[in-house]
Amino acid sequence: MKIADAVTELTRDFIAAGFPSARLDARILVGHVTGFEPSMLFARGDVAINDAQMESIRGLARRHLAHEPVSRILGEREFYSLAFKITADTLDPRPDTETLVDAVLALRPAFKAPRILDLGTGTGCIPLAILHAWPSATAVGVDISPGAVAVAAENARRLGLSARAQFHVGDWTKGLSGPFDIVVSNPPYVTEAEHAVLAPEVRLYDPEAALTAGDDGLDAYRALLGPAAALLAPGGRIFVEIGAGQAAAVTVLGAAAGLRILARHPDLGGIDRCLAFAV
Repeated sequence: MKIADAVTELTRDFIAAGFPSARLDARILVGHVTGFEPSMLFARGDVAINDAQMESIRGLARRHLAHEPVSRILGEREFYSLAFKITADTLDPRPDTETLVDAVLALRPAFKAPRILDLGTGTGCIPLAILHAWPSATAVGVDISPGAVAVAAENARRLGLSARAQFHVGDWTKGLSGPFDIVVSNPPYVTEAEHAVLAPEVRLYDPEAALTAGDDGLDAYRALLGPAAALLAPGGRIFVEIGAGQAAAVTVLGAAAGLRILARHPDLGGIDRCLAFAV
């Protein structure tokens, strides 16, 4: 079989399964096995695929047809134009979270060499994306999952940022010493009811503990906002990602923790995705 035929076969199956990015998914998986960049496959369409390669391609296709995301199959996700390793211990980073990174990086003129804290760090994508764009910054990332912390540390090594990033196993802010100039978090904010009806790509493959936060989806904010405020340096900022429709409720929780709202940052869909607080 030739590369073009393999792409056609997978595309057909993925379209039948209702995948919106069927052709791109097919090109990525075929390219992964054959060693060609997906963008090069059109020019390489006449290249023959051996039986072992085709068996591998079809094996990956079966996994994707079971709703395993392509990023999970490859073990890697691009975030803020950087490649991050992902595993079953971590969330698959979403483009919406880049809204939070943009909001933090807008502070570069105001902070010379900030110390940043990331609560619930997962892959480490938030602090590492910030450090990559802000050479004078340093960061500490905390996650309750040892597996996630190991992945974040590996991502720091892969990106050459280990000297400025530390990752620790911990329960939110417990045992941490401030002050921090900037605290960031993309905490769990999905309700238990919402989790039950999430797309299988999310529900079956993202760790539930990194998604859900009680009956109303707000438990994590209750747990972290007050203690995070206590760790802020004078003039410091807190940035949290929120779910659709949660801005008002999280603003109230922030006020109860002694925080004032500074800004709401919408994602590319116009939904409030990140809140900025100060003491």
